[in-house]
Amino acid sequence: MSLFTRAQLGVLSDILQDATRAEILPRFRCLAEGAIRSKTGPLDLVTDADEAAERMITARLQAEFPGCVVIGEEAASADARVLDGLMQADLAFVVDPVDGTSNFAAGMTLFGCMSAVLMRGQVVGTAIHDPIGRDTALALRGEGAWIAREDGSTRGLHVAAPVPVSEMNGGASWRFLPPDLGARVAANLPRVAGSFGYRCAAHEYRLLAGGGCHYLFYGRLYPWDHAPGWLLHQEAGGYSAHFDGSAYQADNIHGGLICTPDRDSWDALRAALLG
Repeated sequence: MSLFTRAQLGVLSDILQDATRAEILPRFRCLAEGAIRSKTGPLDLVTDADEAAERMITARLQAEFPGCVVIGEEAASADARVLDGLMQADLAFVVDPVDGTSNFAAGMTLFGCMSAVLMRGQVVGTAIHDPIGRDTALALRGEGAWIAREDGSTRGLHVAAPVPVSEMNGGASWRFLPPDLGARVAANLPRVAGSFGYRCAAHEYRLLAGGGCHYLFYGRLYPWDHAPGWLLHQEAGGYSAHFDGSAYQADNIHGGLICTPDRDSWDALRAALLG
C-alpha cells in the first residue's frame, strides 16, 4: 500500500471539520443536563459531543476508506480490546473527537478535534482541527507540517530555535507518572524557564510545532492523544523520544515522551527533569 496522499489527508481534514460543525460546536456552552459524564474519575470526562462526533467520524472514515480500522477514544474507553491490531492494520485511524473535553465542558475554547493515520504501525498523517480558530494543522510523513485555513491558504510550521534549558518554556505533565518519578519531575521544573498545562494536547502540540514553546513532556501516551501531535512536531523539524531514548511507538502507552527542537535539547531537558 502506498503512503497516505495529500488528497486523502484533505478528506480526513474535511471529515473532522464536518463533525465539528454538526456535532461539536452546536453543543459548545449549550450542553444539556446530563450531557457531561465522568469515566474513570472527576478529571476524565465525556460529553454527548464526544460520542456523537466520534460516531460520525468513524462512519465517514469507514465509508471513504473501506476496510480501514478506526480506533476512537470513546470506543476504546468502553472496550480496550479495540486497540488490538492497531500496529498491524494496513490502514488505521486513531481519533480524538474532542481533545480537551474538560475545557469544552467548562466552556473554554481550548479544545480540538484530531486524528492520526497509521499504516502497519507507522504514523504517516495528521490532522488537528481547531474548531474555534477554524483552521487545521496538517502533516504528512516526509512532506512537512502546515496550517490550512478555511480560505485555502496555508502556512508552514517549524519548531522554535534551540535554547538552554534555563530558557525553555513548555508544557510538562506528571499526573500519570509513578508517584516517585512525578515528585522528582515536579521538583525539577524550576530548572526550566516556565511550564504550563492546557489540558489539551491538540493545542499544546500545535503551539510546539509552530515555535510557540520549546518542549512538551508527557507521562501517559494514548495514541489518539499523542500520535497526531507527535508527527506534527516531527515534520515541523523537532526531535522526540520516549524517556529511555527509544523512538516513539504508538502502542507504547507508558513510555513517556519528551519533545524538543533537537537532540541536544532533548538530552539536556531529560537530564534536567529526570536526573
